[in-house]
Amino acid sequence: MSRKGDCWDNAPMESFFHTLKVELVYNTTFETRSQARRSIFEYIEVFYNRTRLHSAIGYNSPEEYEKMRKVS
Repeated sequence: MSRKGDCWDNAPMESFFHTLKVELVYNTTFETRSQARRSIFEYIEVFYNRTRLHSAIGYNSPEEYEKMRKVS
């Protein structure tokens, strides 16, 4: 939740939701809400966090980045 008067607090979540919509939601026709929930869960847990490279963390996946931080 953003602090009052600080529009930048919400920027990372807005960026994530934009990516989710562009990479999955707009390109998929879901038959049911249940199918949508499963697809979104799989996108986040399997692809976004484990495979997708993120420029803000040195073109690593979030999982790789967290592993590197624990070693350091």
